[in-house]
Amino acid sequence: MASGHPKLLAAGARAADFRLTRLEGGENWLTDIVAHGPALLAFYKVNCPVCQLTLPYLDRIQASGRLPIYAISQNDAGDSNDFNRRFGVSLPTLLDREEDGFPVSNAFGIATVPTMFLVEKDGSISRVIEGWNKKEVEKLGAQAGVNPIREGDSVPDWKAG
Repeated sequence: MASGHPKLLAAGARAADFRLTRLEGGENWLTDIVAHGPALLAFYKVNCPVCQLTLPYLDRIQASGRLPIYAISQNDAGDSNDFNRRFGVSLPTLLDREEDGFPVSNAFGIATVPTMFLVEKDGSISRVIEGWNKKEVEKLGAQAGVNPIREGDSVPDWKAG
């Protein structure tokens, strides 16, 4: 492609299976992540302001226990740990590091962050969200039985990644 980036996977596409190191230790395969039902993959970088906005809301959704959410950091373990501490994020975090060539980000066609994929049990992608999208975050929350955006939260309707 002329842009030098692979094409972003779209809803209906099959997610590329992968194995990534967990920030908390160990590894995860995508097939294990979706073995019991849909899961959200949220790709981010620690220095991305829109990621800093988005991930704490995803953390609120994850807290319900009804929709597994995995953060996929494009940074190293130290920076990812610092990000999670600074922004109160407790999501399981996988590392798709630059030093490894961003293999999973490239397989999914990531050009901007945050980019999120809802992956179904069969490995198909049912939803793709680029940047911050308040309506989509609310839909994810509804799927998990929670309202991640609380009274008094001042968040934009949309913000590009």
